[in-house]
Amino acid sequence: MAASQLGGQQLGNPKNAFGAENRNRLIEEYFDRQSVSELRTHEAWKHVYRLLLWPDPTTGLAHCYESDKCQPGKNWYSRSLAFHSWLSAALGSTPLELPNEIDWLFRRAASDLAADVERRTPRLLEAAKRQMAPYSHQKFPIAGEDPKVISIVTQALEQYISESISEESWRLLTLNLRQYYSLENKRKNLVGEGFEDVLAHVARRTCENPALNVDARQVLHDLPGFNRQRRGEKPNKVDLVVMGRKTRTLVTAKWSIRADREKQFTTDFDDYVAAESDGRPFQYVLITNEFDPARLMRACEKLVSNNYLFNNVIHINTDALVATYGNAPEASAARVVKHISNGRLVSLSRWLQSL
Repeated sequence: MAASQLGGQQLGNPKNAFGAENRNRLIEEYFDRQSVSELRTHEAWKHVYRLLLWPDPTTGLAHCYESDKCQPGKNWYSRSLAFHSWLSAALGSTPLELPNEIDWLFRRAASDLAADVERRTPRLLEAAKRQMAPYSHQKFPIAGEDPKVISIVTQALEQYISESISEESWRLLTLNLRQYYSLENKRKNLVGEGFEDVLAHVARRTCENPALNVDARQVLHDLPGFNRQRRGEKPNKVDLVVMGRKTRTLVTAKWSIRADREKQFTTDFDDYVAAESDGRPFQYVLITNEFDPARLMRACEKLVSNNYLFNNVIHINTDALVATYGNAPEASAARVVKHISNGRLVSLSRWLQSL
């Protein structure tokens, strides 16, 4: 893999800083920095949160639920405070310092991307000058200008601005704001495929069973014992596959559970059953970081042919759920806590220990 050096950090493929290749390189780098004592199954959840969990940009608190529902004064703000407090203590940090302990993968990928932008900017500016040259006698809108942004900032800071700000400074401010919000949108890659990659690395690094093979995004019909494929059928990829000497576990890994994903769970299971060709049972499990009690309750209680759809429902850390819910009034929260106590909903570390 080609690499360059910037500020003492090795860069992989900055052109696709949030892509699979660079993402996995960064995850490997993260784990190479960990001590042997930190690579234990009971520490597994910590790595997931340190790598992927992020501070909500509107509250500053560790993200556990939809941002608009976690604003000050709303019900989930108190729960976000509880989660933030619990997590800072669990990671040996403080509520104020916690944001520096998490979001490692995003911050490193963003650094790689920024390095690439910095490297390419002079060349792009020169190209832009050449492109504009034939139209130098005309006035065109200038890239980066946004009168609405300028108006909002000016009105908010009018009493504090004592001198005029140059057009170039306004353009730079506007571009920086756009890049910031564009960068936040890239987080979807990290809690989508990135979640799958992190789980695969965590399982390989912390699970004590040397016979396990763990891989992300495997084509279903390429797996041993799942060779029944209908002609013309679109390849179906499994989020995470855990293969032991005698066990086969197909994992659906979803950082959060939207309504469309709930419907997909059953569809995927039906596909897996149809493709199974060895006549042996397999495990179908869900790994998630969902905090909504109603969604978790439905995942735990979903039935197919009078059996649970999922053999196991796994949360990154069930203690986090209990701490966050507190004395929650919803019946669904109480049922989730009951599912935790009876072993229907288990933590990632406990599941890894069982493999």
